[in-house]
Amino acid sequence: MGNFAFIIHPIELEDVFRKLKFMRRWPAALVESAVSFLPPFKVSEISGVRSAKAETSGWFVSCPLTSRQMVSLPEEKVIKKIVNAGRVAEKLGARIVGLGAMTSVVGDAGITIAKNLSIAVTTGNSYTVATALQGTKKAAKAMGIDLDQADVLVVGATGSIGSVCARILAREVKFLTILARDKGKMDHLAARILRDSGLAVKVTADVKRAVQRADIVITVTGSAETIIDVNDLKPGAVVCDVARPRDVSRRAAKLRDDVLVIEGGVVEVPGDVDFGFDFGFPPKTSYACMAETMILALEDRFEPYSLGRELSVAKVDEISLLAEKHGFKLAGFRSFERALSDAEISTIQENARRRLVDNTCP
Repeated sequence: MGNFAFIIHPIELEDVFRKLKFMRRWPAALVESAVSFLPPFKVSEISGVRSAKAETSGWFVSCPLTSRQMVSLPEEKVIKKIVNAGRVAEKLGARIVGLGAMTSVVGDAGITIAKNLSIAVTTGNSYTVATALQGTKKAAKAMGIDLDQADVLVVGATGSIGSVCARILAREVKFLTILARDKGKMDHLAARILRDSGLAVKVTADVKRAVQRADIVITVTGSAETIIDVNDLKPGAVVCDVARPRDVSRRAAKLRDDVLVIEGGVVEVPGDVDFGFDFGFPPKTSYACMAETMILALEDRFEPYSLGRELSVAKVDEISLLAEKHGFKLAGFRSFERALSDAEISTIQENARRRLVDNTCP
């Protein structure tokens, strides 16, 4: 009997083909239309999640809507389908269900979904924040960026993940810029950061100019479209793209060999885990949001954890300690579904140095 379930959905059509290979020959519009009529279903069983303290198992459950459909269809219809996916998890016997990708963004970030289910719900966002910040600091060190002197930018700063990222970063950096569309919410967040940490942050809605100045970018918008132009990135910059779908275009890997773009929240899972499904990661690794659901199951914490737009710094700290207790850890650097070697990072550094020299030559 499993203890947890995790709801996934096709971020892009290629994800549909991982499970429904026969659709690969269909026209894209037909595939998307057909997928939207599918009911939620069990994708696979997850076994072998085992730490020195406990073990657990669970299931992947699909909510068959693409990222574009998640934001373009009526919100009520999308939430109903996510709730139905949660009910599949209930019938399987799960005691807690995690919301993956856009299912954690729609509506009120899980609160309504939790009210309509009899099992605990979490978005996994607390551990996503923890691993994103851990990975960003590690990547900055690898690129020779001094965190004390770096210009740090949080894109999507008024969202649930972005807000708590900014509040935690304010304890550790001197130059922080927050970026979002709603100026009122940004001003409120800036005032809170000043009150809590004493740091006066910059506030902007100008993505282009802010990205051009930043040494470190953490981007977490939850948009269905990429919003950062790779040509605006500063040579040698580190970008931690926590968003799913991505905020940084896949073109970055081809067009900018002088910036380090990493995926936030890629985690090594303890034990001999078998997900029973290929979601594009190496064996025994997962997104941090998935890992949070597993950690809570290992702890027998079958309770609402990361829900709503207001994440708790205390919970980010707590889930970090629980992850360490059970042996969850960062799985190195990954960029666009591919592991990065130390040699590749050194090449990125050298390319950045060369480009900076070229740009300063008369």
